[in-house]
Amino acid sequence: MLATDVARGVCRLLFRHDLIAIAEVPLGNGRRADLMAIDSRGHIVIVEIKVSRADLLGDAKWPEYLDYCDRFFWAVPQGFGVDPFETQAFQPDVAGLIIADRYDAAIMREAAVRPLSASRRRAETLRFARRAGRRLIDHLDPDCTAAWQD
Repeated sequence: MLATDVARGVCRLLFRHDLIAIAEVPLGNGRRADLMAIDSRGHIVIVEIKVSRADLLGDAKWPEYLDYCDRFFWAVPQGFGVDPFETQAFQPDVAGLIIADRYDAAIMREAAVRPLSASRRRAETLRFARRAGRRLIDHLDPDCTAAWQD
């Protein structure tokens, strides 16, 4: 449940910054982002949530998310030791850091902006919009989307 609480707090933070997020977003490379958000200008943010040190230290796939966003953040619960995020393995010059609980979140370190190419931005924006739309339809009529896997 802790990851859900962190996601909720991060979504509230992102919303206040005009970023609309959806959870568990499959990427074109087969990875799945914990949160993906898009702002009114089409900029894409990916947030990877970690609630245990073992999960963080065992995550070697996270650099594969960088090709699918303009900014990348780690999000962790309050009390999570943030010292690993300062090591070069977690690219503090690229990755931002958010501390969150179920009610709110704060950006502890801003993420570097690494603009997506126009073609990747268009593709990811369309995938984001279509996924969000399918999820809304699923709430209205689960039978309509039963064959579709997110």
